[in-house]
Order: sequence, then C-alpha cells, then structure tokens
Amino acid sequence: MKPVVYTGTSISHSDARKILDADYRAPVRRHDLRRILASPPEIIGIIDGVFFDNAAVAHREIIEALKSGIIVVGGGSMGALRASELETYGMIGVGKVFEMYKNGIIESDDEVAVTFDAGSNEALSVPLVNIRMTVEAAKNAGVIDLVQASAIIGIARKLFYPDRNYQHVVFESEKNEIISGIEKKKLLDFIKLNEVDIKYQDAIRVLEKIKEFI
Repeated sequence: MKPVVYTGTSISHSDARKILDADYRAPVRRHDLRRILASPPEIIGIIDGVFFDNAAVAHREIIEALKSGIIVVGGGSMGALRASELETYGMIGVGKVFEMYKNGIIESDDEVAVTFDAGSNEALSVPLVNIRMTVEAAKNAGVIDLVQASAIIGIARKLFYPDRNYQHVVFESEKNEIISGIEKKKLLDFIKLNEVDIKYQDAIRVLEKIKEFI
C-alpha cells in the first residue's frame, strides 16, 4: 500500500507527486487517522492540517497509529508541530520548522497556520514562520537592520493569521515608522525576488524522508 500523505497547502499534490508516489490527501483533520486504521498504510506523512476552523488532528490519534506499527513522519506545518510534541512516542520530525518548535524558538500554533482554499488547498495567507525567515534574509542582505527586523516580526505576530501577507506587514511597518517609504520599496522588491518558503522546503524533506523508508 502506498504511503498516505496529508498536504496540499505547503506543497501542491502535483509537485509532491514529482518527488514521491503516494496517496495524497487534503490537510489532516480530527479523526482522519482513525478512519484509515481499518486498512492502514505502512507510512503516514503529515505536512499540513487544519488548525482553528475545524478540530485539529489529535495527539491520541497519532499515538494510536504509532502503537499499531505505522511509521509517522511530520514536518512543514501541522506535521512539524505534532512531531515536536510526539517525538518521544516515536513520531519522526524533519526540517527547519520542526527543529524550531523542538528547540523552543517558536511555540505558537499560529506560526504555521494559514487560511486555504477548500477546493484547491492553496494557501491564501502567508505563515508567520515564512515571514520570519524572509525578514531574516532581508536583514542578512542589508536591506533592513536588526532592530527593524525584530520590529517587523512584531508587527506580523500581532496580525490575525488570515490577514498575514507581505504587503500588509510591510505597509503596517511603514505606518508605524519602523521603515521609511524608500525602505518599504526596497523591502518589497527584495521579498518579491527572495521570499523564503520554509514550509515548502520542509514539505520536500518529509517526502524525501518517506522515500528513505520505502
């Protein structure tokens, strides 16, 4: 039986299939794992999942899958969060976002939360963790300084997660006099060419890890 992988938001199913032949499903929800235990796969990959609009996948569900002998690999988004919480139970976490949760660099669920189209699963907002990495890249490139970078992240954190996008964050930063009008343009130009999509990168790492087991 093919591995079952829950994703679609961090990486599209079409892009994922270029890397791994698997049974791709929409972002995981509460009870999804219990439903497949009647005819379980050998490997489950959790990348994306719902957070606030619907009940998130429960820790107990994942533990039940692990106890039944299923290999569960997580990373990127919900998978990274759950893997950091359930590593001691045997869930395998991979990627930068997983490491950030594991090491306490980030803690909140909304670091990786996005709104997404119910039909295509395409993300409609930008996750805070991606904003963090992109702002860090802008700082390292000399587009903004350390104080500005910290303040811009502060602006992004205060926004409700469905409202997070680069235009909104940068314009709010100018409004709060963190950056000037000239710096705003430079920052937006930098983001356009150098956005860091760490969730996408980590989604690839999950798929590659599953390939190792296969």
